[in-house]
Order: sequence, then C-alpha cells, then structure tokens
Amino acid sequence: MTVTPERHAALAAYLRKHEGRDQLRFITCGSVDDGKSTLLGRLLYDTKLLFDDQLAALARDSKRHGTQGDALDFALLLDGLEAEREQGITIDVAYRFFGTDKRGFIVADCPGHEQYTRNMATGASTAELAVVLVDARKGVLTQTRRHTWICALFGIRHVVLAVNKMDLVDYDRSRFEAIAAEYTALAYALGIADATCIPLSALCGDNVTARSPRMPWYEGPSLLEHLETVRVERATGGTGFRLPVQWVNRPDHGFRGYAGTVAQGRIAVGAEIVALPGGRRSRIARIIGPDGDLEVAAAGQAVTLTLADELDIARGDVIADAAHPPQVADQFACRLLWMGDAPLLPGRPYWLKIGARTVGAQVTEIRHKIDVNTQAELAAKRLELNEVAQCNLSLDQPVAFEPYAENRTLGGFILIDRQSNATVAGGTLDFALRRAGNVHWQHIDVDKAARATIKGQKPCCLWFTGLSGSGKSTIANLVERRLHALGYHTYILDGDNVRHGLNRDLGFTDEDRVENIRRVAEVAKLMVDAGLIVLVSFISPFRSERRMARALFGEGEFLEVFVDTPLAECERRDPKGLYRRARAGQISNFTGIDSPYEAPEAPEITLRTVEAEAGALAQRLVERVLSFEPAHGREA
Repeated sequence: MTVTPERHAALAAYLRKHEGRDQLRFITCGSVDDGKSTLLGRLLYDTKLLFDDQLAALARDSKRHGTQGDALDFALLLDGLEAEREQGITIDVAYRFFGTDKRGFIVADCPGHEQYTRNMATGASTAELAVVLVDARKGVLTQTRRHTWICALFGIRHVVLAVNKMDLVDYDRSRFEAIAAEYTALAYALGIADATCIPLSALCGDNVTARSPRMPWYEGPSLLEHLETVRVERATGGTGFRLPVQWVNRPDHGFRGYAGTVAQGRIAVGAEIVALPGGRRSRIARIIGPDGDLEVAAAGQAVTLTLADELDIARGDVIADAAHPPQVADQFACRLLWMGDAPLLPGRPYWLKIGARTVGAQVTEIRHKIDVNTQAELAAKRLELNEVAQCNLSLDQPVAFEPYAENRTLGGFILIDRQSNATVAGGTLDFALRRAGNVHWQHIDVDKAARATIKGQKPCCLWFTGLSGSGKSTIANLVERRLHALGYHTYILDGDNVRHGLNRDLGFTDEDRVENIRRVAEVAKLMVDAGLIVLVSFISPFRSERRMARALFGEGEFLEVFVDTPLAECERRDPKGLYRRARAGQISNFTGIDSPYEAPEAPEITLRTVEAEAGALAQRLVERVLSFEPAHGREA
C-alpha cells in the first residue's frame, strides 16, 4: 500500500500525540477468584487492544482451559504460567501495557493467595494507583485488608475498590453501598484519602469500559473512565536534586563520570553538589544525556555527571543539591513486610539494599506487629511469612535517605538473607533515630596493638561450637590451662556461666538464642581489643549468628572450632541429664532434639571427640594458636 504524504503526516501526528500522553502505573489485587485477571482481560478486549493472533490464542485457550463454557475466558489473557492456567489462579505478577487516546497504562496483575503476598508487594512498590477487587457476595476479607495495608505501606494514595460480580447479587445497590462504606473506613484509617468505589461485573462487562444500564442507581464513572481521568500527584519529595550513583564511568584516565537516573529535582551545569554519605562538595562540570551534553537534568532522566573536582564517589552514593541535602543516618524507624520462609529474628544479620547501595543491617527491635484485619498493634519477638510490623533498624554504615513518603527511591529498601541471597523483606524508612547521629567513636590513644604488645601475644577469639555434651567446655578449659601455663593472657566465656549474669534474662527460643550470641560476640570483641586470647564456648546453633560474630573481628582474629560429636554420643554422655529431660518433654527448644543445629560448613578447626581424647585435641588447638603467635621469648 502506498503511503501518501497526507497519511504519513497523519501517522506522524498520531505518534506524537501518543508519545506525549500521560502514563499511569496501577496494580490489581484482591482475594483469590475475585476476578482480577478477568477484569484486565475484559479491559483489553473491550478497548480493542488485542491483536488477531491474541484473540485466536484466547479462543483456543478458552476451549482448553476456560471456565466459561463456549464463551471467552478473559482471565487467560493474564494467567501466563501453565501452573496458573491449570489451577485457575494467578501466581506471578503479570505486567501488561495498554493505552487509550487519553492515557497510557502499565498494569500489574498481582496474585491473590496469601503465600504470594510478596509478589503483590513487588507490584505495589512501583504503582501509583491500586484497583482492589472484592467479590460482591463475600465483601471485605482479611486478604483485602492485607493488600490495602501493603498499598498504604508502599505509598499508594489512590485506590479503586472494584466490587466485582454484581451480576451474582442481582446488582443489589444496598449490598454495594454496605461494602463501599466498610472499605472507605478502612482506607481512611490507613491514610488513603482517595478511595473510589465502583460496582461492576468483569465477566459481563458492566461498568468496566462504559456505564452499565443494569445499575442505573450508580452515577459514578466506569472503571476505565476513572483510570483515564484520575489525577495522581507524583511525589517529588521537595525541590532538592537527588541522583543515586549506579555506575562510575571511567573509560580512560581522562574521564570520570557518575551515571544514574535523577530521582528528584533539577540540576544545572555549575551548580554546587554534595556527595553523600561522605559529605565532600564540588560543582557540576558536565551533564551528559543519551544524545549529548545538556544544560539541565530533571527527575526521571538518565544522565552522567562529571564534577569539577575528583571526589571519592562509589556506586550507591548519592549526589545531591548542596543547599538541600538529604539526611544521613545508620539507625531508623521503619515499616516492614516479612517475605522470608524462615522467621525474622531481631539481631540476626542481613544485607540491606537501598537504591544501588548494599550495607549490613539488623532489625534491633520489633516495636509491634500489625494485625492486618483489625490494624491492632500486637507485641512480637519474631515475624513470620507475610506479617507486617513497625521495627527499629540498625546499619553497619550510614546511608543517605529520605522518608519513603517523600522519596520512594531513597526511602524504600529490601533485606537480603546473607546465606541464600534471597530477598526476605521489603520495607520503608520513616525517620532516623536521633541517637544514631549523637553517638560517635571516641579516640583512645592505647589501642589493641599496644595492649597486645605489652602482653606479648596476638589476641584472637577461639569460637567453640557443637552440641550440648560434645565436649566444648572440657576442651576449652584444657586449652586455657595450657596457654595460661605458658604465660598467655586468656579468658573463657562459657555459655552456662554467662547465662548466670549477662544473659540471665534470656530463654532458649530462637529469638533469645540470636540475642545470646550477639551479646557474647560483642563481649568477645572487647576482650580481643583488650589484647586477650578469648575462648568462647557456646552451642551457637545457627550459622547466621556465627557468621555475624566472625564479622566483628579482624582478619585472622576469629577461629571457628567445631567440636564434632554425633548426637547419639552426646546423648550417651548426657553429663547434665538434659537430653533425658528433653526426650521426656520436660525441656523445650533443646538443640538437637526439637531445635536445629546447623553444623559449620568451613570451620578453621574440626575436633572429632570420638576419634581422640580431649587432651590430645586440646594440644592440637594449642599448637595452632602458637603457630601464629609472635616470638617473645616464650618456649612452646
């Protein structure tokens, strides 16, 4: 077909019109089988945004997997995974792009099952509006409340309550109004001021793209009309410029650029900036965009900045307006959605990723968890899968941040398990804890090296781990006796002894075991700093806590000693009668019986007590210590 100049001009005008149109990111969520996928499929079908091959595939899949007899099953347009089609549910987050003459849309169809709440949170983290579906027959359910809470957590301030399946309640006005009143009260309580309620039937097409004659009592817009016209105020977090550095670009020795996407504000060539968390200042020398140099960069643009001075800036740092910089802190109050299969235990170390920066982190306190059904604040010592809470968070390095309500990029984070590298939580920063900025390191003239020199030894921590009855304390005691006889300065931190004082307030739950090890590891660190050889004899059943303890010490200062004794042998010995009582149900959370022990994967030393006597094993360990001790006139 020949393209005439008139058709070419019309096509160019059409493309320009659509390039400049506004775009809305929204999610659909709700309980299982509320009709989310059907609703989006109906939207795509009624707006004639499906290609012929998609329609043919839909017709074919409807016959094979559909639930509507000979009619098209619109849900199959979204349920792309084979497991979803076979079960009739949504598991993954399905993203779709579509548009009308008025607006473009990016929509995420989120799963409804509670075990896939983490998937729903992923979709909510980038959305500006949420369409929350409820079944008109069932009304507001716990999962509805959970999803709405997550929407509020991730900063969504515009919600559409789509009361679906009105055809199954005979388009009853009173039923719709009762559900709308209950949900509006919930949204208001969670800080969502804009909650629009629409009665519809996704299956029949009522109030989806056009107002339905079956509900003449409803005078509001159809769903599509609302999505096309709703005004979404995109938070800018103020006027201060913010660019999280994603890449330091150094193609040769003559060029150093800092690449990233502007998260907020505007900046011009010559403007003064500050690099955080370091705090050094400079001025913008160049702003380089995809097509060359720019005079100004604004929010949403991907650019490379060069500076007038050479600063030590790394990936994850933030380049900001020097006159209006973000805050820098290392302790925060935050809101958290736990997404890990294993529980969150305060004190356990994780990686925290905020923007492009990754630092070590611990949840130091669960202030309270939140009942998503009633919004009640409940006391908690741990968080299970899909639970939400207000927490205190501590980082091992300061980061530049802004409250999530002001800046999603600098206020949102994830927690990563250090062992599996799986994402186990998503959260938002509320504010810095004041004490974080008030505590500084005090310089002390006499340092660890000076204390070690006067003692004539290399300080270190020997961390004995193993089951109860394995022989940890026996071997540690023999090692200390022999080192002491040779003139070394030592100290034993034994699990039972420490629980009589420092840790007398702790029990034997997983949460208390984590805190037990955290405290003794900090004490051991202080003793090594004092120049001592400290022997720590604790069951310390979890690898994550032993890894956390190791991280407190310098290179070569921490030796993990695995006293490897089979459970059957420990039970045979049972020096304190604990196994017998645990087997009888008189002791709960006993390691090896009803609480797990995670054996070390790569200890520096393994002592197998069924293969050698305690004295011989102790001598092996003494010789290991002496092998890296400096010679100070002692004879081994």
